[in-house]
Amino acid sequence: MSFSDQMSQLLTGNNLRFLFDGLKLTLYISFVSIVLSTIFGTLLAVLRNKKSGFLKFLASLYIEIVRNIPNLLWIYVIFLIFKIKSTPAGIVSFTVFTTAALAEIIRGGLNGVDKGQKEAARSQGFSNVQILLHIVLPQAIRNVLPAIVSQFVTVIKDTSFLYSVIALQELFGKSYILMGRYAQTEQVFAIYGLVALMYFVINFSISQFSRWLSRNWA
Repeated sequence: MSFSDQMSQLLTGNNLRFLFDGLKLTLYISFVSIVLSTIFGTLLAVLRNKKSGFLKFLASLYIEIVRNIPNLLWIYVIFLIFKIKSTPAGIVSFTVFTTAALAEIIRGGLNGVDKGQKEAARSQGFSNVQILLHIVLPQAIRNVLPAIVSQFVTVIKDTSFLYSVIALQELFGKSYILMGRYAQTEQVFAIYGLVALMYFVINFSISQFSRWLSRNWA
């Protein structure tokens, strides 16, 4: 069988739709996890940045425990112990892990804001909440935006764990199933190449948007 015949068998409309269904699930899990992780991670960063208190202790405990256990293990724990269905388990596990990672990134940004700005804002009658929301947090996010985006890209790539752990048919899972239907080496490499291209286009686009956003904020 010629190479063109192999590719025509592989790159059919049904196969491409099969892969794009997996891509949609990958993006859905990543998007929901990223949104939730950004909210919870920001909250934990603020709590851990407090001078003292029980909430600071809890935030620190969560961050240190979660960050030092592999995400792969969290997927197993949440899926098997809590008996959650595959898609919610994927979202919860990535939210749990990414929240801790983003909390440390954002905390670094908070600590990088000049304390003189806070003092100047207090002298103008700003409350602590107003200082945080209008002065400190926007600057902190801007300063650590590349690291935040890098973490977002990591989430999208690491969703490929989900098929091997909990048999969730996201993009990599769909491609793995598709590879089982074709025996030719060229076809297998073609599937790998197509999937790699999909991941690259998405993550490269996110990185480019981050650079554009940084330039405009600057």
